[in-house]
This record gives sequence, C-alpha cells and structure tokens, in this order.
Amino acid sequence: MASPQPAEGVIRFEVEHETRMLEARVHGESARVLSAWREVLARLSLVGRDPARYEGLGYGNLSARIPPFGDVGRGRRRFLVTGSQTGGIADLTLDHCCVVERYDVARNTVHSLGPVRPSSESLTHGAIYDAAPAARFVFHAHAPEIWRAARALGLPVTRREVANGTPEMALEVQRLYRESQLPATGILVMGGHEDGVLAFAATADEAGEALVRSLARALAAGS
Repeated sequence: MASPQPAEGVIRFEVEHETRMLEARVHGESARVLSAWREVLARLSLVGRDPARYEGLGYGNLSARIPPFGDVGRGRRRFLVTGSQTGGIADLTLDHCCVVERYDVARNTVHSLGPVRPSSESLTHGAIYDAAPAARFVFHAHAPEIWRAARALGLPVTRREVANGTPEMALEVQRLYRESQLPATGILVMGGHEDGVLAFAATADEAGEALVRSLARALAAGS
C-alpha cells in the first residue's frame, strides 16, 4: 500500500477556531487519561516525532468524548482532541488539547475552541463517534507493522485512493463500520495513509489495548 497524499499533519478541512484556555475542572481528567495513554503509545513509537519518519513531522493523535452524551445529533458529539502537530511534545497537558464542538462532513468544516488548533484527523474522529455512539475514545497511531499485516490480521482497510483527514476518509470509515467487521474489531487500517491505524472503544484502556494487541499479533506474524 502507498499513500496517495503523504502530507502528514496537514489540516484539510475548514476550521472555525476560538483560541482560549480550557478549564481543568471540566476537561482535566480527560486530558490526563489521554496523556497517560499517549505516553504508552509514544514508548512504542506509535505516536510521536522522529526525524527519520514523515519528514520529521509529529504523528498520531488521541481524542475523548465529552458530555453531553445521550441523544446527541450527528456532527455534535463533542470531544477533546490533541492539537495539530503536538505529537512530538514530551509531556502532553490540557494546553496541548482543544475541544471540537461540532463538525460537518458534507461541508468539510470543524468548529473548535482551545489553546491550540484541532488535530488534522478531527473530522475522522467525529465520523467514528457518529458511527459508533457508544465509543468514548479514538486513538490514531502510526504502526508500520500493523499496516503491512492488515489483511493477515483480518483488519478492515480503507480504500487506498482515500486520503487522510478528508471528508472522503470520514465517509469511508463510516462505510467500513456498516459493511465490515469493524464494530467487532474496533480497529482499522488506513490504506491510503502510510502506517495509519485507528482504534476506538468505550474506554481508553480498550482502545489502547486494541492497538497493543494488534502490534503484538503483527510482530508474531513476522510483518
């Protein structure tokens, strides 16, 4: 597989962003959970920044749904997400996150607030939350071993011609949720995004463990 558009971390949607600080009493716990799992994934080189990879740009992002839950319409499932190009920051804090208030796949728009702009994969995170309302966490990692072994591992794969961070990717993820075993696996490979993998679940532990298990399986298969 090969990426049709290899630009890592480029925001491809229209962003309406309000720059302001986030309140620790409201979002602090979610940020701490994301930071803890980000540290685990960074130690496995699944997120981070490496001069030898992706032209030295940061890679990987994590998000967590935030209230209200319940009967919330599509495009309005609010989530806290790590900011654009924060992959290389050693100690992630709330200052490196923002809240996506709403998003519109059809119009390719994201509305957010916080001290930093949203991750370039935010539209895809929102699409997953819409497809799987019970999901509370989405982790986007870069795992060449999983990416290469996707078929052998039985993981759903997005079409190669679909670029990351686009409305087409958001729709492709939702298509896989409807038409493949994605609801059961909770993890997919982005065929047109080199090394890109997405995991989601009702808890951060489940999402993170899905990535770690898949990595172990890929290594055992000798990918």
